[in-house]
Amino acid sequence: MSGQRSLPVPEGLEGERVDAGLARLLGVSRSRAADMVVQGRVSIDGRPVAKSDRLEPGAWLEVELDTPDQPAPMPEVVPGLTVILEDDDLLVVDKPAGVAAHPSPGWSGPTVTSGLQAAGHTLSTSGAAERQGIVHRLDVGTSGLMVVAKSDLAYSELKRQFRDREVAKTYHALVQGHPDPLRGTIDAPIARLRGADHRFGVVAGGRPSITHYETLEAFPYATLLTVGLETGRTHQIRVHMSAMRHPCAGDLTYGADPRLAERLGLGRQWLHAVELSFRHPRTDAEVTVASDYPADLAEAVERLAG
Repeated sequence: MSGQRSLPVPEGLEGERVDAGLARLLGVSRSRAADMVVQGRVSIDGRPVAKSDRLEPGAWLEVELDTPDQPAPMPEVVPGLTVILEDDDLLVVDKPAGVAAHPSPGWSGPTVTSGLQAAGHTLSTSGAAERQGIVHRLDVGTSGLMVVAKSDLAYSELKRQFRDREVAKTYHALVQGHPDPLRGTIDAPIARLRGADHRFGVVAGGRPSITHYETLEAFPYATLLTVGLETGRTHQIRVHMSAMRHPCAGDLTYGADPRLAERLGLGRQWLHAVELSFRHPRTDAEVTVASDYPADLAEAVERLAG
């Protein structure tokens, strides 16, 4: 049985060859993805593509699948996933580390969408089925605030606000060493590193990426920063801080010292989305929510201070 899958080119796959990006997206081999392209079962913005074409941001990808539809996994309650704010249009959740925003190829762990559905929340049906209600994301290993759409109005309006950079996203990051200057702006393009499926870097010709940071408190060996984003690239804070030679503590993927991570009791990067501000999609009222540090991050700061 065949089926049709339609979705915008996901962030993080821009610039990939069609066959390579399709393989990652569907969780199939690259040769199988290439066969699907050659057979004319893949189109972008309604036109057939070659396997060597590049995926472009914002383009609409359509794929005719030839495998039987698999039953959707049953939603499961996600421990630690907390609803901070809810009305008829949206939810704001505090996401724990170790939870993905939505299902994706290669990820079998808990997700925000599954956790909310298991708790009885109805999400917007706009967008791809596996991303119901998701208007932005946090990395699996990053904790903190996410807004999720319940109504189609909220989905479209919140997506617009994120696209037009009208949403204020504030993070706290504990980074190794002491950045100089104490406050500044990092304006450096980011792209996926060739040959590295899950790592990004500062790359000439990458997507424009702007990060603002300011020192909150300096400790021996590390500094606590407040960070604001103008853009929302995959791993943006982690990549930019690593490029400054001040990776997030515990972020072994981007060069953090494993000895310091062990000393601080960190099993993931010290990065938390502490505040989120946006305009309510229906009332246009300003909404601002805040989140405290989870136990593992608070404990790491206490060890430094002590």
